[in-house]
Amino acid sequence: MSQTATAPANAEKRYTVHRSDLPLSCPLPSMALWNSHPRVYLPIENEPGGETSCPYCGSHFVLVD
Repeated sequence: MSQTATAPANAEKRYTVHRSDLPLSCPLPSMALWNSHPRVYLPIENEPGGETSCPYCGSHFVLVD
């Protein structure tokens, strides 16, 4: 059985993520892809301060744990 993503893609410009959400991709797996850019994986765990931005849409992600 497949799950359908229901959250709007890239609706916010700042997202808080947890280690359990890794690997991090934008748009997030819970977001619908039909109205967004291609999925890109972001190596947030390797970034200084645990923060990164999507090169497509500019959404900012912050790793909190």
